[in-house]
Amino acid sequence: MPIRINLLAEAQSAEELRRKDPTKRAIYVAACLVVMVLVWMSSLQVKIMADKAHLSNLEARLSSHTNAYNQILVNKHSLVDVKSKLEALNRLAANRFLNAPLLDALMHGTVDGIQITHFRMEQSFIAVPEVAPIMERGHSVGGKPAGSLERNKLVLDAKDTSPNPGNDAINHLKETLAHSGYFTKQQVSTNEIMLKNLSTPQLDPDSGKPYVLFSLELNYPDHER
Repeated sequence: MPIRINLLAEAQSAEELRRKDPTKRAIYVAACLVVMVLVWMSSLQVKIMADKAHLSNLEARLSSHTNAYNQILVNKHSLVDVKSKLEALNRLAANRFLNAPLLDALMHGTVDGIQITHFRMEQSFIAVPEVAPIMERGHSVGGKPAGSLERNKLVLDAKDTSPNPGNDAINHLKETLAHSGYFTKQQVSTNEIMLKNLSTPQLDPDSGKPYVLFSLELNYPDHER
């Protein structure tokens, strides 16, 4: 039988030992781990960049919505203010002082011997400042919007030609006016009807009868507008 001699056996054995060297395997494994970590870190970086871009987009949308919300609040406040003023104007128009019912009341409130020669209506408005609300436990309490105080005063100039001028007929006129439907509705009592400018008795040149000139002042209750 022939004898075979492998002259490369020693070199092959050394190569096999090099391939099975644990240090070299560890280096390969470590290199693989480093590459995997680098890939993982790269993916995380890409994800972080994508999340930052998404966050920036959300913040931009939130900012635009915040501006829109603030504008809505401003518009709402303006709408409430305009609505309040419109309601005040409607109340003023609906509750405005009308002279026709007053003239009708004077026509039906006549007294024998009394002749109304002139009437004057005085109307004034006093500005009422706004009362700011106070905060209690996080809630707005009280407060009152600005408005106005309406004051009306009626002045009647009249002539008393009754048999006893300057006494009974004038008092009768005051009672008649105070108990008429119009002035009762307006809450004008005899206490709000005051006698002003009572003249001394004079003689009428045509009839020769005595008469006096006087004025009545009627104060209406104040109205908030």
